[in-house]
Amino acid sequence: MKNILIAFICLFVVGGAVYYFISKDQTDVNYEKPELTPTQTENNIPEVETPVTENEVATPTVVRGEMEVIGQSVGGEDIVAYHFGTGDKEALFIGGIHGGYSWNTALLAYELIDWLKKTPTAIPDDVSVTIIPTLNPDGLKKIAGTSGSFTAASITGTEADKAKARFNNNNVDLNRNFSCEWKAVGTWQNQSVSGGSEPFSEPETKAIRAYVAKYEPSAVVTWYSAAGGVYASNCKQGILPETKALTELFAKASGYSAHEEFNYYEITGDMVNWFASENIPAISVLLTDHKNSELNKNKAGVEAVLNYLAE
Repeated sequence: MKNILIAFICLFVVGGAVYYFISKDQTDVNYEKPELTPTQTENNIPEVETPVTENEVATPTVVRGEMEVIGQSVGGEDIVAYHFGTGDKEALFIGGIHGGYSWNTALLAYELIDWLKKTPTAIPDDVSVTIIPTLNPDGLKKIAGTSGSFTAASITGTEADKAKARFNNNNVDLNRNFSCEWKAVGTWQNQSVSGGSEPFSEPETKAIRAYVAKYEPSAVVTWYSAAGGVYASNCKQGILPETKALTELFAKASGYSAHEEFNYYEITGDMVNWFASENIPAISVLLTDHKNSELNKNKAGVEAVLNYLAE
């Protein structure tokens, strides 16, 4: 009897041990507790992000209407583009290529930016607008004290100072640095100016070239001073029909005179004529003097261009 009791106790102990190890092994196989990060608890594990379905549209990374830095000047100043509207047909407007010498063209561009912010309905649904107010921010900064938005009261310096501020910090005339009939030595009025070491040698002109390649604008208007006229672009290939139309309608709306070409002296490496070589309709609008932005005249011209593109 005693032997039977001892055998029963041994059997009970062995059986319990076997059951324990089998249960432990099953637990290890069927469940592996996840590792938690220092900021997680067992009741605070983040949900899996729901993917975008094929019927949903992801939010675009670039929203038109915001500003975009498209490059830097020789002096490291940002060259900024301001976008408005969502249409496929883009009207590109450029000011300040001659920096402090034609500071009123940059001022006009900033005034038009303010106007579009307040009056977005001026832009037709299928049109978008981009304004690059200052292509030569280094030159503008020398006269206005800033490469960004400014007022006429900020302008300082003599006329000689302003003439020197026409060029970038490499002393290159940016409107002689484009590839249409480029020359290393260009002409401005009765003096020689640098056209750069080669076409697009300057970071400012490279920025415009890259922008055009990326966005392919439908029409371009550039502002200069001073002559009080609208001039068509042409790179020895004839004036594009769309360019003729833009020249005439901007002139009619603004009250400026219309011209087929700028022929007061030889122009080489010109930006607007380069646009023509790229088959992009483009015009030059030369303000009447070097002091006034002539906002109302140009606002009427801009609206005429936008409505033309919307047709």
